[in-house]
Amino acid sequence: MGVLLEVCVDSAEGLAAALQGGADRIELCSSLALGGLTPSHGLMRLAAQSSVPVYAMIRPRAGDFCYVADEEKAMLADIDAARQCGLAGVVLGASHRDGTLDRALLTRLKRHAEGLGSTLHRAFDLVPDPAVALETAIDLGFERILTSGCAIKAIDGLAVLQDLAGRARGRISLMPGSGVRPDNVAAIIEATHAFEVHASCSMPAVETNARAIAFGFSQDVIQKTDADRVQAMRRELNRLATQRV
Repeated sequence: MGVLLEVCVDSAEGLAAALQGGADRIELCSSLALGGLTPSHGLMRLAAQSSVPVYAMIRPRAGDFCYVADEEKAMLADIDAARQCGLAGVVLGASHRDGTLDRALLTRLKRHAEGLGSTLHRAFDLVPDPAVALETAIDLGFERILTSGCAIKAIDGLAVLQDLAGRARGRISLMPGSGVRPDNVAAIIEATHAFEVHASCSMPAVETNARAIAFGFSQDVIQKTDADRVQAMRRELNRLATQRV
C-alpha cells in the first residue's frame, strides 16, 4: 500500500507546482509563513478544479488557536465558502488557553462542516496531554490529525507519534507533518506506519523586487512550492511502497 502525499500550498503558483510534482492531496492556505491561514475565495475556486482532493485551512488569523465569537462566525462562513467552491474538506483546530482542545467549538465547527472531509491541524501539537487529545479527535469524528508529535519537527517527535499510532489502533489517521523531507520520510514512516504524510516541498526564492521589499509588501527571501521537490518526495514514497509489498 502506497503512502499518500499531501502538499500544503498558499498560491496559484504553488498549487500548480504541487500538482505537477505528483501530490495526492492539497492543503490549501494563505500565508504559509505564518503556519497557514484561510485561503481566499478565489484561490478556493481555482483549486476546486484540481484533479486531486483539496482541503481548505480554516484559520482566521495568525497567533494562537483560541477564538472569540466573531472569529467563530468568520470560520463558519469560511467553511460555507469551501463547500460552495466544491472543495473536498476543511482543516480545523481550536484550543483553550491551557492548550487543551476546545471541544465545544470544534463540535460546532465539525457540525457545520457536515459532508466535508476534516483534518485536525497542528493545534494538536500544543496540547498538554496528546493521548487525551487523540481521544477527543476520535470522538469528534476527524479523519486525521496533522501532527509533528508535539515537537517543532516531526523527526524529533517520533516517540510521541509512535505512541499515538499505537493508541489510535486504526481509529483515526496520524499524518506526520513539519520538516518532512525525502531524506527523513522513511524513518518517520517506519516509526509510525503512517499511510499519509504532509509536506511543504518548498524552497527559498530570492525576492528580486527591491521596491516591494522596501514598502513591506514582500521579504528578502520567500518560500515557494517546488515541483522538483514534490517529485523527489513522490519518488521516495513510491520506493518505500515497493519495499512494503
